[in-house]
Amino acid sequence: MAEPERNFVISDPDPANPGWNSWVLNDPDCYNSFLGQMIVRRGGDGVSENIARVRMFPERKHRNLGNAVHGGTMMGFIDCSLFAAMRVLELGPSGYAVTMELQTHFIGGARLGEPLEARVEIARETGRFLFMRGLVVQGDTGEDNMASFTAIVKKAPNQKTDLQ
Repeated sequence: MAEPERNFVISDPDPANPGWNSWVLNDPDCYNSFLGQMIVRRGGDGVSENIARVRMFPERKHRNLGNAVHGGTMMGFIDCSLFAAMRVLELGPSGYAVTMELQTHFIGGARLGEPLEARVEIARETGRFLFMRGLVVQGDTGEDNMASFTAIVKKAPNQKTDLQ
C-alpha cells in the first residue's frame, strides 16, 4: 500500500471471502462507511484481469420505500467503487482524486440481502484524468445487470501511471 493512502483505506485479505481484500476507510465518519462492508479484487471467476470488482452487501438501511436498494445508495456505491478500482488496478493513490462526472443508467431494482458488485474498467487514461465505465451486477453469477455507468475522475496531483 502506498504511504499516502494509509490515511484512507485498509485493504487486507478478507478471511470470509478468499481471493478478495477488505476495503475499509480508516475514518468511520466518512460517507463511505454508510455503505457498510466492501470487498475488492482484480478479475477472477471468468472476469478479465483489467476489471476491478468491488462488492457491497445491501442492508435494510440502504432500502427505498419499495424495499429495494435506493438509487442514491447505488450511485454512492458506484462513486466509491471508482476509487477502489484505482487502487485494485494499480493506478496510484485515490484518496485525493475527484469525481468530475458520473452518469448512471438504472437497469433493474437491486435486491436487499444479496451482494452488489461493481465491475469497473478504465476506458482511457490521460495525464490528469481517468475515463471509467462499468456495470453493477447482482446474482450468484453476476447475471443480473442493475446499472451501467461512465465516469471521469480527476487524478490526485502529481499522479501518473504507465498506461498513458
